[in-house]
Amino acid sequence: MRGVLIGVVGAVAVLGVAAAVAVPEAKEWYDGRHEQTSSYATGKDAKEERESVPRWLPDDAASVEYAMRTTGGERILKATLHDGRLPAPCEALDGGSAPDPEISASWFPSGTASSAKDRCGSYYVALKDHTLYAWQTNDDWVDENRRSGQ
Repeated sequence: MRGVLIGVVGAVAVLGVAAAVAVPEAKEWYDGRHEQTSSYATGKDAKEERESVPRWLPDDAASVEYAMRTTGGERILKATLHDGRLPAPCEALDGGSAPDPEISASWFPSGTASSAKDRCGSYYVALKDHTLYAWQTNDDWVDENRRSGQ
């Protein structure tokens, strides 16, 4: 009987370790399978390829990196701006701070939210030299769609 008890306790311990490893990996896999990342030579190419790329992105923006979650409105964007200036529709951020992006990519630096000083449509934006970093939260995407009647 003691041998059976030791065997059961051992099996439970092994299953517990397996669950502790498998559950986080399964969550990461599940979350990641709903994300898409794309690269484009220009802003024009990006907008032609994906309707979800913001229309305010200049056509002549270069080296565009874009990631989105397919189950919501989370988006991040990186692009090189020819003249190093934000597009005309962008406005200064009204006082408050920008939230952190809700998705990540190797090309989007962490801590970028603290550099955001402007908004372009529903996107928060930070400009570092000629590089534009922009992101949209799911809540801002929902609000934008509500305002536009979609």
